[in-house]
Amino acid sequence: MSAPSQQATGLATWKIDPVHSDVEFAIRHMMVSTVKGRFSDVTGTISFDPADPTTGSVEVSMSVASVDTRTEARDNHLRSGDFFDVERFPAITFQSKRVERGRGERYHVVGDLTIRDTTREVTLDAEFFGTHPDPYGNVRAGFSASTSFNRSDFGLNYNAAIEAGGVVIGDSVKVSIEIEAVQQK
Repeated sequence: MSAPSQQATGLATWKIDPVHSDVEFAIRHMMVSTVKGRFSDVTGTISFDPADPTTGSVEVSMSVASVDTRTEARDNHLRSGDFFDVERFPAITFQSKRVERGRGERYHVVGDLTIRDTTREVTLDAEFFGTHPDPYGNVRAGFSASTSFNRSDFGLNYNAAIEAGGVVIGDSVKVSIEIEAVQQK
């Protein structure tokens, strides 16, 4: 028998649980397929009242060195100056500006995404799954979010032309986020 759902209330700070959270991306390759990857080192905090998530704010950092596309040579190329330039810009960050209510438990989290030395406003389409106690005396919250942006807007311009026409790497990046966060006491 599972524990009854416990609804946390009041403005609180929640720490992202990196073991139970994922930030994944997808981009077109050779104009015919999609390559996916993820950042395995994600940290940050979310401050909000579960009774009114529009009171919230989000601050997230992803270590660029943790990029994983399941191909070491590609990961090393992504870490290089052609793409993320991990030596000069070790993290990708997101800092929310506001949270707007959508339908049901859906929200629009508007904030600044910084990749390399470029910051642009993006909107995350997010869903709040509620809160629940864990077996260790903590309360956890769950979220899912997605967005897309053009990598060229962030100075990620590296590409190569395909002889038959087109380019090797698409410009549009789709991002999928799954977050589990632990309420701080």
